[in-house]
Amino acid sequence: MNIKVRSRPSSARETRTDMTNEVKDNSFDSTNLLLFIYKWRKTLIVIGLIAAAASITIALIIPNKYKSSVILFPPTTSSVSRALLVDNPNAKQDILAYGAEEEAEQMIQVLNSDDIVNKVAKKYNLMEHYRIDPSDKFAKTSLMREYQGNVSIKRTELLSVQIDVMDEDPNLAANIANDIADLYDSTQQRIRKERALQGMKIVKDAYEHIKAEVDKMQDSLNKLMKLGVNDYESQSDRLHEALGKAILEGKTQAVKELEEQIKLISQYGEAYMTLSGSLEVRRKSMSQMEDKLALAQADVDGVLSSKFVVTHAVPSEKKAYPIRWLIVVVSVIAAELLGILLVIVLENINRVRKELK
Repeated sequence: MNIKVRSRPSSARETRTDMTNEVKDNSFDSTNLLLFIYKWRKTLIVIGLIAAAASITIALIIPNKYKSSVILFPPTTSSVSRALLVDNPNAKQDILAYGAEEEAEQMIQVLNSDDIVNKVAKKYNLMEHYRIDPSDKFAKTSLMREYQGNVSIKRTELLSVQIDVMDEDPNLAANIANDIADLYDSTQQRIRKERALQGMKIVKDAYEHIKAEVDKMQDSLNKLMKLGVNDYESQSDRLHEALGKAILEGKTQAVKELEEQIKLISQYGEAYMTLSGSLEVRRKSMSQMEDKLALAQADVDGVLSSKFVVTHAVPSEKKAYPIRWLIVVVSVIAAELLGILLVIVLENINRVRKELK
């Protein structure tokens, strides 16, 4: 006897029904958000009003800040010698040319240096201005945080450098921005002068060494000239010509004197030629060193501005911060979203509790 087992159709229908209900529940959860918000409207309105009142109070407490800006362009060179005194066109640089990306990045590094920050902080007593207790353990850290929050130095799309300073005092903001730009010049000149002095010392030492050699060679050459060796080649030709003539004329004494002179120049002539040639080479080297020394001296003494100022900072007539309405709007929206999230969590918790009961 064969027994056939069939699946229960009612179970399949129940499964489909459960799936349909689940889809409907999910559909309800996702499409009835507005009804959910309407249900909790009073709570959300209260949250919004509290957030608005709190944000308005905070926005009114925040002091106004004013922004002043300086826009600079770096030059291609600040070297007096390379810009004005070099004769080689390939090595010469245009004093009026704007710098490229590399020069702009270098300018930003110098403007953000501790040297400039410390000078600005000291001149305007920023520790007191930012209401920082000097005796605090982290007073310097707090000062740097406030300074970096109020001073922005960035490169623009046109490869200029923009200095933005925010402060409660519009005049102070403009003064700090202009001083940072001025301090860039003095800082660059100090750095360049230190390096130029080192370069000049190297060139000067080399020049003094060559000059000592030239003086020594000249002294040796003067001694040979006192002995009667003046111009070996022409002098030798003249003496041999005179000797031949004296021999033909039978002038014994003259022949003897000429032979002594020929012997003398033969003895020291080679030394004269060597000294004369070496002296000429050394004098050329000394002349080149004199030119280099003049260029190095020009870099030490000469002053060229390290920046092109496009826009000077002026006191702002309108505050740049805070934007109070934006603070209120963002705070209310954030509070409402947080409120909705909390209400959803509470509802889910209550639902789970009911199911467990």
